[in-house]
Amino acid sequence: AKDDAFRSILSWILNESSSVFNFTELFFSLNLLLGQMTDLIYTEKELVQSLKEYIKAEESKLDAVKSWANKLDVLTRASTLDPEGYLAHPVNAYKLMKRLNTEWSELESLVLQDPSDGFISNMTVHRQYFPDQEDEKGAAKALMRLQDTYKLDSESFARGKLPGMHHNAILTVDDCYDMGKTAYNEADYYHAVLWMQQALRQMDAEEEHVVSKADVLDYLSYSVYQMGDLPRAIELTRRLVAIDSSHQRAGGNLRYFEKLLSKQLNELNQEGQEPATEEPIQLGTYKRPKDYLPEREIYEALCRGEGVKMTTERRSRLYCRYHDGNRNPRLLLQPMKEEDEWDSPHIVRYLNALSDQEIEKIKELAKPRLARATVRDPITGILTTANYRVSKSAWLEGEEDPVIERVNQRIEDITGLTTQTAELLQIANYGVGGQYEPHFDFSRKEEPDAFKTLGTGNRVATFLNYMSDVEAGGATVFPDFGAAIYPKKGTAVFWYNLFRSGEGDYRTRHAACPVLVGSKWVSNKWIHERGQEFRRPCGLTEVD
Repeated sequence: AKDDAFRSILSWILNESSSVFNFTELFFSLNLLLGQMTDLIYTEKELVQSLKEYIKAEESKLDAVKSWANKLDVLTRASTLDPEGYLAHPVNAYKLMKRLNTEWSELESLVLQDPSDGFISNMTVHRQYFPDQEDEKGAAKALMRLQDTYKLDSESFARGKLPGMHHNAILTVDDCYDMGKTAYNEADYYHAVLWMQQALRQMDAEEEHVVSKADVLDYLSYSVYQMGDLPRAIELTRRLVAIDSSHQRAGGNLRYFEKLLSKQLNELNQEGQEPATEEPIQLGTYKRPKDYLPEREIYEALCRGEGVKMTTERRSRLYCRYHDGNRNPRLLLQPMKEEDEWDSPHIVRYLNALSDQEIEKIKELAKPRLARATVRDPITGILTTANYRVSKSAWLEGEEDPVIERVNQRIEDITGLTTQTAELLQIANYGVGGQYEPHFDFSRKEEPDAFKTLGTGNRVATFLNYMSDVEAGGATVFPDFGAAIYPKKGTAVFWYNLFRSGEGDYRTRHAACPVLVGSKWVSNKWIHERGQEFRRPCGLTEVD
């Protein structure tokens, strides 16, 4: 409206035909207009200030985006030089999950403050391939699994101090906090304590962080209480109150903890005992709760290379030899190199069982089909996923490629058993923390229908090809008799799951240890009973 008034006055001045006009009227009109325009001057000033604030906000946002881009540019340059080596570090794998699930979403929100169609379009297209919250949680649990199995403290993980690592990877205060929160949300207070304590330790060392110390102390104090350590829970809660006296839970928790401790001390004094003295929280301060796996400690010790029962006497009974498959024509000119890994039950390893070219072809065929590995439900016989098996697998038929057919034939030649009734070749990839906890390959008497749908009887034997070396972890262990067999690319191990009588050999319960550093590729051939009647005749006793 003000612009229209201004234009009308100018029009009147320029178009006035009379050579004499009323300057008083003109001045009055302009005076009214100048009064209104003074407001516009101040309005314009406000607009300029607003513009500056907008520019400052845009520059701040742009600086934040540039910082992200620079950081990720350096990161992706390093990771793409050696993707498998980079992802072999479990911390790198976890942080990749976290970045794509959480941090890229934060960047998206930042850019959306002033929408960028190109970026959002790319995010929309690629988001379907991003890991989700469950994937991030799974990666965090994998780190905790490695921490437990290989007795690594949180400090080692946070500083990237893992054996055989060539890539530097650290966990920030906020990373450690998120690890602890993941454990806390699963009611896993043991790991929540370890990771919240590490976050606090790095925070006290004045490392940069976004999360508040009050939040860390809140989770840590309650988790310590859940672990039964009231004195330390009280100490941590007092620190929390000192930082944030208005915290909604801290005051009530402190009074409750102090009341419980007072009651405990009274009971201890009645028995003439003194309360335990406090020590800094570290790995081993609290005992890890027992879980569903009875041989957990033996299994994890074997994974660490402890408790292996390879005595000098036993080693003296192990031999290496050339194996021609009972004069099999395909092995006469080039017999297999066979090494004893264990005497009883007899486990052997074959060298050069797969060539590098065959391995690459098998991986090429399997990669597009890799999916979360399954186990056969002992009750229904149906394949299903399980928390104790963390890997990805695919199944390949002999007809799909000559390489698969050749591998199947080689297994038959080596073992002397028919593979016509065997299961398809299963390829499995164990990444960060990937494992398969102690299990039997054969079905027990209490699960008679496990392989009923196959109609080929029980799994009489296992032929396991190692298709990669593993820098740390990933051993195949047998808790019952204390054996640990380490992956070696191109080799294969073989053992019988059943005695000649058809009874299961319960000593063959085995496990795939979590991969600590590297990536583990294997392929299995589970050979079944049907068709072996004349190739492996029954014995005279139950345990022949």
